Amino acid sequence: MTLHADLHVSRASGFRLDLDLSIVPGEVVALLGPNGAGKTTAMRALAGLLPVTTGSIRLDDTVWDEPPRVFVPAEERFAGVVFQDYLLFNHLSALDNVAFGLRAQGMARHPARMRARDWLAKVGLEQFAGTRPRSLSGGQAQRVALARALATDPALLLLDEPLAALDASNRLHIRAELARHLGEYPGHTLLVTHDPLDAMVLADRIVIVEEGRVVQAGPPAEVARAPRTDYVAHLVGLNLYRGTASGTTVSLPGGGTFTVAVPASGAVYVAFPPNAVSLHATEPSGSPRNCWPVTVAGLEQHAHTVRARLDGLPPVLADITPVVVAELALAPGTRLWATVKATEAVTYPV
Repeated sequence: MTLHADLHVSRASGFRLDLDLSIVPGEVVALLGPNGAGKTTAMRALAGLLPVTTGSIRLDDTVWDEPPRVFVPAEERFAGVVFQDYLLFNHLSALDNVAFGLRAQGMARHPARMRARDWLAKVGLEQFAGTRPRSLSGGQAQRVALARALATDPALLLLDEPLAALDASNRLHIRAELARHLGEYPGHTLLVTHDPLDAMVLADRIVIVEEGRVVQAGPPAEVARAPRTDYVAHLVGLNLYRGTASGTTVSLPGGGTFTVAVPASGAVYVAFPPNAVSLHATEPSGSPRNCWPVTVAGLEQHAHTVRARLDGLPPVLADITPVVVAELALAPGTRLWATVKATEAVTYPV
């Protein structure tokens, strides 16, 4: 069964979501976008918490939403949801939290608790069956919420920022655990996230929305290799420009040009990573390369590197070491020269 969702949702604020989405069995689709892009609206519509204005939601031949004739409420959809804050019932044990959905479907107490115990064992928490949520760590609570969602054998699994509440020390382990469980889940999964690493590790396909519209979609490697908006470029850590190519020269509309290694023609994107940018106190000489004056606009620590925001034609991001910061005495307002080798700049059609 394939999930087909033609989502058109209008809000009183004037915002409109237009999203055409399909998910095949066993596939994990990540929905990314900035705040206010429409990710939560899409998830709520799929869950049955918000009706679409126009369009439809279908699981093969079963219609879940098609105004004005059909609207299947959330409790009657075969969907499991893991919310960002997990929303576990604090007055119930981990075991009874997992059993809750089964009991709501009409399963008797004993078989529901037996099935819930099996799911706690699958997520490595059988020993915490009697523990209340307030006594669980963030990672443990996340796994209880996942077990609760999966215990009912949902056709659709919706994950709303499932790792956002975890600290950095837990995210790596829990992300790997989640990837294992999703790999075993035969249904349809939609992962809503702000984190590009979560999407790259967990998803088979990424759909990126901005202002209620899809701006890019494809396998993670394809999206990372060829971003098509500034937001996507920022997500995957690339400098991105749009220009007009003539041979190995790309002219930028805001001023400046790039020399590239592979000839192209017409409207293209130019992309390269911040670590491809070298900074110099004086104009360098030597082999031909892209070289232009810049001014330091800001410096930010990124793990073991420093990201420099540089104004110029064009503006650019550069990842440098703390040693370079010290050697060049970098500070906001420092004037420099930036260089990028032609072989580092990749072009692709707009």
